[in-house]
Amino acid sequence: MWRILFIAILLASVSTALRAQERPAQLAWQACRGSPGVAAPVLQDCRHVEGVIDPQGRELWLRAVVQRPASDDPVALYVVGVASSQVWLNGQTLGANGRPGDSPASETAGRYEAAFAIPERMWVPGDNVVTIRMSSFHGLVRLDGPIAAILVAPYPWPSRAIPLAIAFLAAGALFAAAFGFGVIHILRRTGSSLALAAMAGVAGLQAILESLRVLVPYGYPVHGLRLVGIWVLTAVFAVLLATYVVSRFQPQARRPVVALAVAAVAATCFAPGFDSKTVLALMAGVVLSTAVAAFAVYRRMPGARLTLAYLAVFLAICALFPGWVVDLSYFLFAVGLVLTLLMTEVVRLGRDDQEREVALTRAAARPNCLTVASSRGVERVPLEDIVAIVGADDYVELRLTGGRRLLHAARLDRLEEDLPASFLRVHRSVIANLAHVRGFERDGGRSRLLMDESTPLPISRNRLPSVREALDEPELL
Repeated sequence: MWRILFIAILLASVSTALRAQERPAQLAWQACRGSPGVAAPVLQDCRHVEGVIDPQGRELWLRAVVQRPASDDPVALYVVGVASSQVWLNGQTLGANGRPGDSPASETAGRYEAAFAIPERMWVPGDNVVTIRMSSFHGLVRLDGPIAAILVAPYPWPSRAIPLAIAFLAAGALFAAAFGFGVIHILRRTGSSLALAAMAGVAGLQAILESLRVLVPYGYPVHGLRLVGIWVLTAVFAVLLATYVVSRFQPQARRPVVALAVAAVAATCFAPGFDSKTVLALMAGVVLSTAVAAFAVYRRMPGARLTLAYLAVFLAICALFPGWVVDLSYFLFAVGLVLTLLMTEVVRLGRDDQEREVALTRAAARPNCLTVASSRGVERVPLEDIVAIVGADDYVELRLTGGRRLLHAARLDRLEEDLPASFLRVHRSVIANLAHVRGFERDGGRSRLLMDESTPLPISRNRLPSVREALDEPELL
């Protein structure tokens, strides 16, 4: 529970810090009919812009009145959106971002974010007139709000180092968790670890993609692809989250729940605006996972209460800070979830290994067979079919008759204690079944045990006397 409180407090503190960097109010714009003039553009029939500024598929002339800031600090006009733009202040050229035009052929795409520094000499007392010519013919997807902001603000823009650092720390933690779960999947072949590795990797990729606007001054056509990528990654994360929760608590309902998650997430593509699509896709997965966890709590399943509490806290944070759900809260939620699950999974696997090793080594004392646990399942192997046992870290390799080899999740020392006397430790990493021994040979200063169905086995110098003694016993030949 302390982890949940920590995430909630962290999100609240970060949200407060980000709110402290409020953007200045945007200007009141008029849309006009315009044309380039000899020294300055010529505007006429100006009307107040109702709703969003939308230059998609057309050329647009804008006009606004702005007052000189009271501070003497440098300022700039910022144009953030899917458009090429050219800017004038009081009839003087301020700069251009790409080249706006009246057709796709005449337009040169500019950057998504552009800053036009305003020299002090260009300000006049009283009203200052800003004129912008913009167009957007190269957008790869059509947006409901193509222009995010046009405003006068301090230059350069206040640092966004705090949210950027948080996003990168989250991405690093998520990629580390993805690697950890990937290793667990390779060792154990568990479906839950694969799903969690995919969840962590997808969330880490989205953290990088969300930071792309700050890191790279990309052209405005790329912005559409970036938004599509963010929605797709969020949708995949939502489906994976529902898949993990239902697989853990209600595996018998896995197919219908995953199908419902896919359908709900896919339906968000009809929502207006990519922010709405992304938030709704994430909420679809979280709400469905919360319902599954709530049913698991009703059935008093282990671990269900903590999972439900975590999902409920995230839903509450979404309601309190909706503006930061995708940009920040989502990453912290994913980090807290997958890292907690990774630590839990590592502890659980270690405990399972110990319990399985005890059970298997007890089974090894049975006179006729060895119960073998591997990534493929459990198998009972007759002792007479085992030619040799070779240590391999936390596993052993069983070399069987017919050339077959099988990995067994047990330690060599424990097996040596429980195997019958016909099995002899001939090397620190080798136990041989003396029933399959043909003899031994010396090769220089080394001794090797010759087997009837396997490559020769090394014999340690300190174990050679016991090997000689064992081979002299007729009942073991």
